Amino acid sequence: MTNTTIPNTFGIAATADCYQVVSREEELPSMLANPTLVEKPCLILGGGSNMVFTRHFSGTIIHLENKGVRLMEAHDDDLLVEAAAGEVWDDFVRYCISQGWYGVENLVAIPGTVGAAPVQNVGAYGREAKDVIHSVRAYELGTGVKRVFGNDECRFGYRDSIFKHELKGRYVVGSVVFRLHRTFAPDIRYKALSDALLAAGITSPTPTQLADTIAEVRWSKLPRPEVTGSAGSFFKNPIVSAEHYERLKAEYPDMVAYPVADGYKLAAGWLIECAGWKGRSMGRCGVYEKQALVLVNRGGCTGADVIALADAITVDIQTRFGVTLEKEAIII
Repeated sequence: MTNTTIPNTFGIAATADCYQVVSREEELPSMLANPTLVEKPCLILGGGSNMVFTRHFSGTIIHLENKGVRLMEAHDDDLLVEAAAGEVWDDFVRYCISQGWYGVENLVAIPGTVGAAPVQNVGAYGREAKDVIHSVRAYELGTGVKRVFGNDECRFGYRDSIFKHELKGRYVVGSVVFRLHRTFAPDIRYKALSDALLAAGITSPTPTQLADTIAEVRWSKLPRPEVTGSAGSFFKNPIVSAEHYERLKAEYPDMVAYPVADGYKLAAGWLIECAGWKGRSMGRCGVYEKQALVLVNRGGCTGADVIALADAITVDIQTRFGVTLEKEAIII
């Protein structure tokens, strides 16, 4: 048994029975063919950017650090680009921009790795990973058998995928193929982004200008992981019925919400701030002063500290608004 400190952006001291680092995708089939991997819990780790460790992990943690990005196919404007699961996501986005491969610009500055992108269906500023993912190559735990999942097979949803449900803990992502384009078509519909571009006097942004502006907006309200420990956005934006929305809107005219197919998506950060939690702390965990959707490490924070604060916020939001907050962060 080994008790190795596990990397995670919240900065919580975490250990596991076994911790294995994968530097090449070719290592996965033989490593995962070990049937004992399915006898105990197995956790796949990328950047540890959305995980909160609350206890010693009694099982195996597989940390993907395999690297590599390559252009697979090019047909007129369409491109297929493959990236290894261990690639840092932000590095991948910036590399694509530098190569003239477009479609991921709005997803710049998201912590984590390429392999986590399809699992979490990461998204920001009006775009999601599912918009550009062509396929996912993964390997089954206990057999090492390779399987390629097409976009539809991944069953993407809001911060969701098949890898978080039916296939949770059953497959390890080795690489992801993205469908990108040579033509740059900026998506600036997101209000905070369009406002920032307007303030900078940019009406027709270049790919780099768009990415830089998004990064500036993001880091103006979110903590940089290397400075302040956090798991990024801790809660999902809840969806309520049109009737529920109308009742809340009548009482809170400035409430932030967006129409969606099933009703309205409320801004969880607005709800938390409205309830007076922004900037508050419980023990060694607090709500970030610039963005109420983010819980941060005040120093020496434990997983128990995080859960205590998250639960208190969840109960309060349910009591005040009749809205149930769902955690986006993964609790280990």
